[in-house]
Amino acid sequence: MILLKLLKSDRGGRFTLALLALTTLVVPICNLLLPESNPLHISTYTMTLLGKYLCYALLALAVDLVWGYLGILSLGHGAFFALGGYAMGMYLMRQIGDRGMYGHPVLPDFMVFLNWESLPWFWHGFNWFWFAMLMVVLVPGLLAMAFGWLAFRSRVTGVYLSIITQALTYALLLAFFRNEMGFGGNNGLTDFKDILGFSLQSDTTRAGLFIASAIALGFGYLSCLYITRSRLGKICTAIRDQEDRTRFIGYRVEHFKLWIFTFSAMLAGVAGALYVPQVGIINPGEFAPLASIEIVIWVAVGGRATLYGAVVGALMVNYAKSYLTAAMPEAWLFALGALFVLVTLLLPRGVTGLLRKKEINV
Repeated sequence: MILLKLLKSDRGGRFTLALLALTTLVVPICNLLLPESNPLHISTYTMTLLGKYLCYALLALAVDLVWGYLGILSLGHGAFFALGGYAMGMYLMRQIGDRGMYGHPVLPDFMVFLNWESLPWFWHGFNWFWFAMLMVVLVPGLLAMAFGWLAFRSRVTGVYLSIITQALTYALLLAFFRNEMGFGGNNGLTDFKDILGFSLQSDTTRAGLFIASAIALGFGYLSCLYITRSRLGKICTAIRDQEDRTRFIGYRVEHFKLWIFTFSAMLAGVAGALYVPQVGIINPGEFAPLASIEIVIWVAVGGRATLYGAVVGALMVNYAKSYLTAAMPEAWLFALGALFVLVTLLLPRGVTGLLRKKEINV
């Protein structure tokens, strides 16, 4: 009932969730039930690509929560996304068993190749799905909590906090590139076979992952909407606009920042976990600082502090990226950069700012 009341005042959110629900039903049906000769058939490749976009949308939602409503410009959320992805990747690697290239019943292929004698302690437990899912949210959450406690307690804000978050993800990038870390080094984790006993090459499994991504995005949106429209959300907005004044009133600003930042990191971890089985690989490249900066661009293009704008921005930019890489492989970076510049100059409130402007005029 509470969420229904909140959605009544969120026109863009209602439209986004309705479109998401429709897509969740239509895409798997068009893929599984319609033959390839049917013009309405959606290929497995397209469905997987759309599922990847939904994971990106959930990641953009996590960034919008801390940037749009708390004023924290995080340039390191790609790290939380990648950590969730590695947790899922470790589970998928444990499911391979003796079906790997070297046929070892316990050790992944890259460990056999590097002459590891036993499974590292931090890999134990990842043969259980429930344990892996716990790590998907726990590892990014604990890292965000530790990082946030140190940063917010020291009252690091603004561009300095953004630089530190970028330094965090770059440090993780360098660490995960090392073979002795036990995460596959430069190649990362790949060659996955199945999840929960279902083959990842099956169209049905791909449809299930697509539906799971859509459901996660829907629940993520409703959770963020509840937070932003609650008393907690109002305090966060006050912190974003006047942090010193909010602190002088008596609020423990660092506690609110820490809670929201940790929750946002957990959302990013879930997005990463859903992303990995659909793309079939997770490597240190996901920690690249450029990837985290790109997430911020998605939110800016869609519209900061709207939630649904983050979803729209992630879908738009990633579709444009996919299209331009095929249409103009040598110049797609310039075309994408021009798109960002034009949106920044002509639409400072993002694409969804046009819709909000029309609503105000009406």
